[in-house]
Amino acid sequence: MPKAIRRLIKDAVLESDGYAAVMSIEETAAELGIPVSDIVKLDQNENPYGTSLGVFDTLATYDHFHQYPDAAQRVARERIGEYAGVPADRVIVGNGSDEIIDMLFLLTLEPGDEVIVPMPTFGVYSARPPLYGGVVKTVDRKQNFDLDVDAIINAVTDRTKLIFLAHPNNPTGNLVTTQQLVRILRTGALVVVDEAYYEFSDNTLLPMLGEWENMAVLRTFSKWAGLAGLRVGYGVFPGKLSEQIWKVKPPFNISVAGLKAVEAVLDDIEFLRETVSRIRVERGRLYRALRKLNFLEPYPSHGNYILCRVTRGDSHDVYRRLRQQGILVRSYRDPWLRDCIRISIGTPEDTTVLLRALRAMAEEV
Repeated sequence: MPKAIRRLIKDAVLESDGYAAVMSIEETAAELGIPVSDIVKLDQNENPYGTSLGVFDTLATYDHFHQYPDAAQRVARERIGEYAGVPADRVIVGNGSDEIIDMLFLLTLEPGDEVIVPMPTFGVYSARPPLYGGVVKTVDRKQNFDLDVDAIINAVTDRTKLIFLAHPNNPTGNLVTTQQLVRILRTGALVVVDEAYYEFSDNTLLPMLGEWENMAVLRTFSKWAGLAGLRVGYGVFPGKLSEQIWKVKPPFNISVAGLKAVEAVLDDIEFLRETVSRIRVERGRLYRALRKLNFLEPYPSHGNYILCRVTRGDSHDVYRRLRQQGILVRSYRDPWLRDCIRISIGTPEDTTVLLRALRAMAEEV
């Protein structure tokens, strides 16, 4: 890099590896030389049944795309508040919950402030703080991926601003208990409970928000509602915190398409709940089948995915062999998960194709 450009860029950016997103389905299909329609996509925890047809109808008939969206997100926040059972003034909508995570960093972090991240978990929590001057302190989970609450509490210092807890955790699928959360909240740090997969677990810690001023809850429409491509998430915050986060929210961060899509999916919520129910049933079928394979150890999951430890052979070889057949799963290279793959829950047909390929591998082990 030319020195003239190098001096313009923050050291934290130059030193960052960034968040490693998976390759797009179109790029993957082109590389493999197969049609996109032949790809079995089980690598990004998407809803395989798609979103409500109401979204298509709403966007096809909307005729004000030439006007800016409502910066206050009034209708969307009211609808989300009704759905989540919280006052609308506690809700802020983001360009995916990823943007709200960035808002929290912008809101809280001074250079040298700390963010505690129990590992393994969603990579954005640890990838982004250094860009805002923050210092990431990772804390290992227990062998079964449960939180090591004592280790988290011991890691807290007077510079700790944020602690991230995914509920259920991605990619391990386990939950945070009320008792664990209370102990961590007592540290005084802002505890961010990420419930991106809440609808698949039907287990929420949101009611505790009314008792604690140092807690925030994040959710998204990407997973259960099938809006991953439109990027809509939201956060629920205590009153005093929500007042401050408006100061860092970009004024027009959600497109009118995203805001109208929120209304459409919440108008057709029974359809989406049915797809979630189908995914949960398929999760049980896949988990039972994976347990019978002689080279995989699946972990119980409350999300729309199952983490599997490869106990015989190499996880990256399993990933590559599946990929060569057009079956996409997630693999890892970090020290916590290098021998694991994560499988998103697809349709019954997807499961059948996947299991056929895995069973063929099992015969060779």
